[in-house]
Amino acid sequence: MTLAIILAAVLCLAYANGANDNFKGVATLFGSGTTNYRRALLWATVTTLLGSLTAVFLAGTLLKSFTGKGIVDAELAATTEYGAAVALGAGLTVLLATRLGMPISTTHSLVGALIGSGWAAGAAINFAKLGSGFFAPLLISPVLAVASTLLLYPILTRSRQRWGITSETCLCVGQELVEVLPVSCNTVAIARAEQLSVQIGDVVTCQNRYLGKMLGIDAATMLDRLHFLSAGMVSFARGLNDTPKIAAMLLLIPSLTGLGCTALVGVAIAVGGIVSARRVAETMSQKITAMNHGQGFSANFITSLIVIGASRLGLPVSTTHVSCGSLFGIGTVTRQAHWGMIAKILGAWLITLPLGATLGAACFWTIRSL
Repeated sequence: MTLAIILAAVLCLAYANGANDNFKGVATLFGSGTTNYRRALLWATVTTLLGSLTAVFLAGTLLKSFTGKGIVDAELAATTEYGAAVALGAGLTVLLATRLGMPISTTHSLVGALIGSGWAAGAAINFAKLGSGFFAPLLISPVLAVASTLLLYPILTRSRQRWGITSETCLCVGQELVEVLPVSCNTVAIARAEQLSVQIGDVVTCQNRYLGKMLGIDAATMLDRLHFLSAGMVSFARGLNDTPKIAAMLLLIPSLTGLGCTALVGVAIAVGGIVSARRVAETMSQKITAMNHGQGFSANFITSLIVIGASRLGLPVSTTHVSCGSLFGIGTVTRQAHWGMIAKILGAWLITLPLGATLGAACFWTIRSL
């Protein structure tokens, strides 16, 4: 009975993780108009699943870290009641955030549930290990993402200009040019697009296009390919970093190996993303900052470097915080950040850990009473 509960709880958490996190890697593809929602979601699903399956070979340290050993005593961490409570508490936290369209950190939810379930069991919590092994990388990573974006994005922009690649803002019907604008896609440009849509009888959109060639290839085509590659890198990195955190709790089931745990979790993450990603996708793609193709590529490139590096070092960073941090940085540089939505996201981040702890404790008491 208890083994069935922990299996269901972990798969619930994996599903919630996919629903809240899967689209984050490709949010810039959708938000910048590089591709549509379905294609972006398909690319996210495939690359995240590849990261999940790779995790068993490259992320062994994370697989061990999230069993709870070292945070609570080893005897409690080895019980299925504790593992099930942690998974269910974290899963409920992420599902609630997904329902509200808020991109939160599964890592924060898990850490909160580890603490809350341990407290409910009457165990001593090793806050020293939490501080050095969990809190430090979780707090530093979004700040690093913002700082890296503020530093690298202007460098990438200047490099593009030196290569002779220019940009223009245009009003287009599909790929057909209607009018070139002297300004970016601001309120005036959008109003003009609406006016032309009425006149032409077709939808006119405001787009940023790149002109010139890179290595003999059209710059816009090259950028779109690099953008897809960078989005795939972020999704791959997310699967690599998140899957072992969730799969760790399935190790309590004797019949499952590390590869089996990782494969089960990877499939559940993929299903969660396919079925329930839309609300968080809209928040990440359209409500944090306006962006063009180059800005989306820059944000993804920086996110992937940080998350892949952290996974290799066994540091439990939040892909959500890193990817959002990169978007915050882009919005700051371009002065197009939607600060009201950013404030709501930061507020959601603040309550994630205590909510995960509360639900983890409640789940432990409930499971123990069964």
